[in-house]
Amino acid sequence: MATKPDANLNFELFDNERLDDLVRGGLKIIQSPSAFCFSMDAVLLANFASVKKGDRVVDLGTGTGVIPLLISTRNEVKKIIGLEIQPESVERARRSVNGNNLAHLIEIIQGDIREAHSFLGTGRFDLVTANPPYLPVGRGARNRTEPIAIARHELFCNLESTISTAARLVKYGGRVAIVHRPDRLGDIIIQMNNHHLKLRRLQLVYPRPGKKPNIVLLEAQLGGNPELVILEPFFVYNNEGNYTVQFWNTYYPGLPYPSTGGDFVAE
Repeated sequence: MATKPDANLNFELFDNERLDDLVRGGLKIIQSPSAFCFSMDAVLLANFASVKKGDRVVDLGTGTGVIPLLISTRNEVKKIIGLEIQPESVERARRSVNGNNLAHLIEIIQGDIREAHSFLGTGRFDLVTANPPYLPVGRGARNRTEPIAIARHELFCNLESTISTAARLVKYGGRVAIVHRPDRLGDIIIQMNNHHLKLRRLQLVYPRPGKKPNIVLLEAQLGGNPELVILEPFFVYNNEGNYTVQFWNTYYPGLPYPSTGGDFVAE
């Protein structure tokens, strides 16, 4: 049964769904605990990617549609497409787009990343973003919930197919931004080189000082010879166990940094 959480909102929620605040311009997103909910990785990627005015953007494996929603607040982009293979996620993401009155800017398309060039065309996008599954098939326990398993394991797309598709979709001189795990960094760079993507920006994300990085953000350019810029380390927590100002300003832009350093945890 559908419900209206607020008479002033256009969001239609169904059983086992919730409406989450993205803390950006009043944007909200529909999520379901029984499916894969977005994590900080997606928020970091949406903030990290170089977004320019008038860009045409495509997000591969968009899931809930969080990256298109977040990028819609940046630099007056021209068009954003979110590509997702799971029909339930597609339908949910479309309701989020419609509820935020962004259907003129964001389009959610159901389709297979591996075949994306056949229906999206080649060389049409200024920016391609991807938060792909991190785990190869056979590594780590597979979640019994199929939507979560698809999001976490390379069941329908792997690193090579994600990067090769990104290289086909992006314009010459355009950008490809990816978030992944540092232990796959070597594989990522090899695949980027194989598809003429030149690494131009890299940033490692650490849970706190003294710990190993657990997230890597990369941005490459198709063709050319860009200078590689390694950005300063990004720390989520400080030594006191509170959010850093850097993380707070990324995850909760516009909200004042609390005197306690942030005493609640991002989902």
